[in-house]
Amino acid sequence: MPVVREFRLPDLGEGLTGAEVVRWMVEVGEVIAVDQPVVEVETAKAVVEVPCPYGGVVTARYGEVGEEIAVGAPLVTVAVAPAAGSGPEDAAGPGSAAAPAAASGSAEVERPLVGFGVAEPGRGGRRRRVGAPASASAVVAAGAVAVRAPVVPAGPAVVPVISPLVRRLAREQGVDLAALTGSGPDGLIMRADVERAVAAKVAAPAPAGPAGQDGVVPLRGLRKAVAEKLSRSHREIPAATCWVDADATELMALRRQLNATPGPKVSVLALLARICTVALARFPELNSSVTGDGSGIVRHSAVHLGFAAQGERGLVVPVVRDAQNRSTGQLGEELGRLTEAARSGALTPAELTGGTFTLNNYGVFGVDGSTPILNHPEAAMLGVGRIVAKPWVHQGELAVREVTQLSFTFDHRVCDGGTAGGFLRFVADCVEQPGMLLRQL
Repeated sequence: MPVVREFRLPDLGEGLTGAEVVRWMVEVGEVIAVDQPVVEVETAKAVVEVPCPYGGVVTARYGEVGEEIAVGAPLVTVAVAPAAGSGPEDAAGPGSAAAPAAASGSAEVERPLVGFGVAEPGRGGRRRRVGAPASASAVVAAGAVAVRAPVVPAGPAVVPVISPLVRRLAREQGVDLAALTGSGPDGLIMRADVERAVAAKVAAPAPAGPAGQDGVVPLRGLRKAVAEKLSRSHREIPAATCWVDADATELMALRRQLNATPGPKVSVLALLARICTVALARFPELNSSVTGDGSGIVRHSAVHLGFAAQGERGLVVPVVRDAQNRSTGQLGEELGRLTEAARSGALTPAELTGGTFTLNNYGVFGVDGSTPILNHPEAAMLGVGRIVAKPWVHQGELAVREVTQLSFTFDHRVCDGGTAGGFLRFVADCVEQPGMLLRQL
């Protein structure tokens, strides 16, 4: 007879403690294969699909869309068919021979996956969600469930939404998807449908409520992870910032010259990334981090260059691996790929972790300067403001030049002001005279 297996949310990497359910990919009563994705979850790093290691009939799901599930908590239970030739007692009908089998099946449910500890003795049954299909589990225990003919309990109608981004938008704006009529193929609910519903809510007069009542927006998912990381950085790292204005006219002229030739276009970010790798080779102590207990400094041999990018999930920092080994063109290609992945929400946890230095081009927001918080545990960050035409003294004469402001924030534990100032001055010199980079080739 089938044995019920309980699949718990695994550790998805980087010490994550939980994940938010974005979309269920299976229904109760559905037959699934081994390693078939059963749920899409949003962690502090990315939106990922979670495959189930069991094949059989889904008997229960735990967690509604939008609910956060802790690592190690149950996700689904699956009725798994026994291995062939397991014994003649498996073919026996209900009766005395079925009771031990049911007890064995119950024991299998309580046995956790490897890596999530051992169930405590004497504890009661596992947590059951209100409205969960208890009848399916009861039938399994009675020996009446067959994989080929599962009992499918009645459940809510499936809302025709494919995109998890549309679901998230509706959840954040308080829109009931079940009340919408989709404008897409076969009634599929599109982002525009949700936005129209939001606009209608805004246009409608709000009901009178208690005066002075404030709302609380919970910190969840990416926003919660960002808040925790920035708070830790501000608490643990004694950061300092220095800045300088630089004439970027020659750098912009070089970019126009490079892009006039056939081949992929070179972005300003790629040129700045190349300058960073050269500067870090000259000042390697800035490509480092302080150990967790504060007793030492880790000098990183490779430059894993993070850069700030705005995506559907907010501001993220993708990482270009081994940036010191890439040409300007290769840096541009990888920066473009990661930027596109950030916009579409397709970045993996591995692409968002492991950085050793961050390049922050906040000029895209139309601002000149910033004193950013370091991306813990990194020790330094270069910030670049907008490049604008300004009056500038050039070769002893006043001229209109393309000027930018560079800021450099660093962990004062890894270096003194002289090192930080030397790094920033070298970067500014390369921006003003990009031909200096030829010396480093």
